[in-house]
Amino acid sequence: MDLNQLRQEIDEIDTELVRLFCQRMKISGEIAEFKHQNHMPIFVPSREREKLMDVAQKAGPEMENYTRVLYSMLFELSRSHQSKLNNQDTPLHQQIVQAIRSTPPLFPQTPTVACQGVEGAYAQIACEKMIKSPFILYFKDFEGVFNAIEQGLCQYGILPLENSTAGSVKKVYDLMIHHNFSIVRTFRLKVDHNLLVNPGTKLEDIKEIYSHEQAIGQCGGFLEKMPGVKVIAVENTAVAAKMVSQSGRRDVAALSSRSCAELYNLEVAAASIQDKGNNRTRFICISKNLEIYPGADKTSIMMVLPHRPGSLYKVLARLYVLGINVTKLESRPIPDRDFEFMFYFDLETSIYSDEYVQLMCELDDLCEEFKYLGSYSEVI
Repeated sequence: MDLNQLRQEIDEIDTELVRLFCQRMKISGEIAEFKHQNHMPIFVPSREREKLMDVAQKAGPEMENYTRVLYSMLFELSRSHQSKLNNQDTPLHQQIVQAIRSTPPLFPQTPTVACQGVEGAYAQIACEKMIKSPFILYFKDFEGVFNAIEQGLCQYGILPLENSTAGSVKKVYDLMIHHNFSIVRTFRLKVDHNLLVNPGTKLEDIKEIYSHEQAIGQCGGFLEKMPGVKVIAVENTAVAAKMVSQSGRRDVAALSSRSCAELYNLEVAAASIQDKGNNRTRFICISKNLEIYPGADKTSIMMVLPHRPGSLYKVLARLYVLGINVTKLESRPIPDRDFEFMFYFDLETSIYSDEYVQLMCELDDLCEEFKYLGSYSEVI
């Protein structure tokens, strides 16, 4: 047989497969109606396990694994179809609808905002990009920002989430597991690190450099060219600049923003020393209450998945079925819970789409626990 004949056979098989698939989904819909009328759950794990074992055995050793993958996806399609047909609303979706209705069309212009560090911090710069005229309160660490939001001391908080060079800010992700908040907007700040010194200091005089661990990681190439210099991590880049200024010493320096040079009367000994020119940090703006502003097209969620093969695949398969793009996936171990992880997802989907509504109504079926972190847009 030549290639065209083989392809013709494939086409005929595909035609039959599509017919059988549609027939299966139709019966799946009838099962959904029966379950709905009899108050039965859509997902029955024991039935799925039995079915997977059955089809794998029928496929034989050579096709066993392929068949498991095929039917796992088919089960996700069926469950998604059943959920859509039953159109079961959930408390979460109702809460989201209420937030969309009650959130004002314009973001507040002069709110009180919590930032980590001191004046001149990158969080402050990001805050002033996201909010027109913020009144900023500074806190020593990231947890202080979360606490300020939960206790109602500030309406919003600004936190760094990830950097294009150094990666995720893991301390923030770990704190997100334990605190209650909502993300209301994000911003990607172009970050330029400079080596700041007291007036009269020369590069060869420097024995110690202070900065935040993320900034240190972003300037690894430059620091390698300064052997013998001790690099010390502190809680914030602006704190580093302030320390250098207050010390009055001519053998110390800070990796910080150019604005801190003017603010703390320092000189720029070396400018833009980060490893990559397009160095950006993504900041999130969080609030205590759920606020969803018009045009929100990004959603963040956290999930606890069982520690067994295929758990993450099933979630990703469902998102694929719904046509929802995953732009960020991060996993963090849950303290005091062996071999359990919290998975963080950034999803790209409009709050007005049918897929978004369906996902919000299906989250219960996807994991053991989940945490909805908010829907928002990115400030440009």
